Amino acid sequence: MSFDKEVDTCGLNCPLPILKAKKALTDMTSGQVLQVRATDTGAVRDFEAFARQTGNELVSSTTEGDQFIFQLRRR
Repeated sequence: MSFDKEVDTCGLNCPLPILKAKKALTDMTSGQVLQVRATDTGAVRDFEAFARQTGNELVSSTTEGDQFIFQLRRR
């Protein structure tokens, strides 16, 4: 899937991946897709909760090697 913006949070631990995603989403318009790359194993749970709490849609959650890749659609 294509995306409008990407944030690489590899090497960062909770809560930094969520905080960087939140900051990136504020600069985006409704319907745009943010892709986040993370290596923190807790990120899967964190991004699911973040999407539920903020109303942004977690479009996909995949793994490539040791990286977790999330795509969020801005509400």
